[in-house]
Amino acid sequence: MENHSKKYVKTALILFLLMTGAIFRLSAQEKQLESFLKQEMKERRIPGLQVAVVSKGKIVLLKSYGIGNLQDSIPVKNQSIFAINSCTKAFTGVAIMQLAEEGKIDLNAPISHYLDSLPVNWQPIKIKQLLTHVSGLPNLLNLLNPATNGLTGFANEEALWAKVKTMPMESKTGEQFSYNQTNYALLGKLIDKFSGQPFDAFFRERQFNVAKMKRTVFADSRDVIPHMTQTYKYVSFIDGQRLKEDKLINNYAEFPLFRRTASGLNSTAEDLANWIIALQKGALLKTRDAINTLWTTGSYNNGKATQWALGWMAKPRQKHRAVIATGGGRSAFFVYPDDDLAIVVLTNLAGAYPEDFIDEIAGFYHPEIPAYDPISALRMKLKGQGFENTLLAYNELKKKNTSFNPSEADLNDWAYRMLSNKQMREAVEIFKLITLLYPDSWNAYDSYGEALLKYGNKQEAIQMYRKSVELNPNNNGGKKVLERLLK
Repeated sequence: MENHSKKYVKTALILFLLMTGAIFRLSAQEKQLESFLKQEMKERRIPGLQVAVVSKGKIVLLKSYGIGNLQDSIPVKNQSIFAINSCTKAFTGVAIMQLAEEGKIDLNAPISHYLDSLPVNWQPIKIKQLLTHVSGLPNLLNLLNPATNGLTGFANEEALWAKVKTMPMESKTGEQFSYNQTNYALLGKLIDKFSGQPFDAFFRERQFNVAKMKRTVFADSRDVIPHMTQTYKYVSFIDGQRLKEDKLINNYAEFPLFRRTASGLNSTAEDLANWIIALQKGALLKTRDAINTLWTTGSYNNGKATQWALGWMAKPRQKHRAVIATGGGRSAFFVYPDDDLAIVVLTNLAGAYPEDFIDEIAGFYHPEIPAYDPISALRMKLKGQGFENTLLAYNELKKKNTSFNPSEADLNDWAYRMLSNKQMREAVEIFKLITLLYPDSWNAYDSYGEALLKYGNKQEAIQMYRKSVELNPNNNGGKKVLERLLK
């Protein structure tokens, strides 16, 4: 009996040590992740941040850092609400897919089957082409500048639609990608018509309530929302005057109702994590096929895949594919369907671009993930050895992994994010790399020329614009810049 007791105690002690060891390992992981997040916040000058991690259908991490309201030194809490801007499009994608599942709309049908009084050029555009931003439609945001058009974001909606319908197409449908708010405004009209209720009520009933999203609301800066964080941005110009150094100011945004299917939502990391769980568990869409369709890219007229799926951006990779949503340069969430993992990061700084470091967060849970995203892998390598060694870093990664092949679109997006954050030298090096990797791309030279011009290298910028126009004589924007530079 005594030996049996000793054996029981020994077994219990071993179990205890194993359990506490696991706890210590988890604590060390969380500590490393926290250190990483705080470093990113410091480098990007982010006042406040929320993060949630979903693994195997459960929230395994929910943390808040920093200040939600600098004016009154109010810290970010897990209940703090953040603007998620264009992440709203992922919800619109789900809403459209719900209607498609019910047989009310066909994703491959022209919008003219469902909406009346459309211009002739608009009528053949398919619903899927609206979702994937290859419609070629004129962008209604171009009309919302009162200085040039006499209209504001709150001009009569009917007058705004009447005006945008008279504008020429930006491109032939299915030929080019163009991130376009007109697409999602039209999708809002479809949801209103075929759900039988205003889209905000449909979202609330069929998504927010189902996923128990208690703090998710449609709103903008005009609305008084309890627990809402203040959003900020850095500016270098005020009242037409260049400042000696960047100044942090309040960010103000207005989203009239017709724009809110594109960018009108506000939420918490916890709510978004619960929404992702509900989506993956089949609470929002009935079948796995519907979810697969939601996360499958569209196609151009030539058969090539688009960047976008249905309201989501797709990140196809050799392993650890991702589907993502980003908003306002301040909020983002990534879902890794094959890894049963999702990461949500919300910040209150326009220009924080959390999409640049979410793969690295995922790496704390699945270490392989950052290495299989070409942009994350290149970014991490350049952080260590400097952007002046960009081509060398690329070649080293390519030698190590022959499937390492960052797309032109992903490199271009990353470079523009750096350019907007005044990381001029870094952006120039990436734009230069794009021209080396994609020498037949007129857009690569156009973007490189723009970056060189902002960096102060006028003569080399002229060369890049000339090359761009040579490759694409229809690059009217490049022609205009050249004319101005050559005066």
